[in-house]
Amino acid sequence: METNSLPREAALIVNVHSRRGEALFEQAKQKLADAGVKLTMAEAVTDPDRLQDSVRQAVEAGAPMVIVGGGDGSLSGTVDELVGKGCVFGVLPLGTANSFARTLGIPLDIDGAVDVIASGQRRRIDLGMIDRDYFVNAASLGLSPMIGRTVPAKLKRYLGRAGYLVWAVKCSIGFRAFRLMIDDGMRERRMWSTEVRILNGAYHGGVELSDRADVDSGELVVQAVVGRSHARLAWDWYAKFFKLRDRNSHTEEFRGKSFRIETRPRQRISIDGEVLAATPAMAKVAAGAIDVAVPR
Repeated sequence: METNSLPREAALIVNVHSRRGEALFEQAKQKLADAGVKLTMAEAVTDPDRLQDSVRQAVEAGAPMVIVGGGDGSLSGTVDELVGKGCVFGVLPLGTANSFARTLGIPLDIDGAVDVIASGQRRRIDLGMIDRDYFVNAASLGLSPMIGRTVPAKLKRYLGRAGYLVWAVKCSIGFRAFRLMIDDGMRERRMWSTEVRILNGAYHGGVELSDRADVDSGELVVQAVVGRSHARLAWDWYAKFFKLRDRNSHTEEFRGKSFRIETRPRQRISIDGEVLAATPAMAKVAAGAIDVAVPR
């Protein structure tokens, strides 16, 4: 058997509170079975707080692959259980932005994602860390955590990524720029900023933000939107969404294995869409942390 081949048995765990989780759980089970993947466990988790426990139980029971269905927050909240284990991480992108799936090149439709799990290959990838918390794709501070913390669930469910944009306009009214300090252990940088993205992969919020970030580079990319202007931040998202030529004109990027990040005033940190930490914080890469199922 090729060393990069995928297991034919797996546990399926779906967060039914994700945008498409409830609607597609039964379909996912059937399509995986039809594709030749034997499910040793299939659980529709109704309480998102129990998602990590379910993944832990599947790993401890010896599942050779655990397939998690949900958004980026669901994936980030469960990936800790696979670090240091021989279990492959399978991704069913059922959320709003699905940034991690985009980074890995996994199709966002259920048929395409199932095909990857059934006939794709293993890829050893890095994870990011904020202090001791692993994340799959990106962490951020500034306006993004404010949006993620307060956006109504119904707005995300029915409008998708457009719902985030609508809510961003509302949140920006009371938002203020902050002083940022980034220290990579050799040099300290200070600047005004409205948003900072800590990227393990290229995508955040479903938008490709950096062509320098990759999940097997052994480094993180820290991208800061510089200055105090809300208009600059809005233009940065607009320019990156439409991939304009000058889309990086208002950002500075730093690459490295670890960074000390401080702000004034203190800022909350969103980790793959869930607000779970705050500055000051250490951001670092966990190189080659897990195996994931990706397209051939």
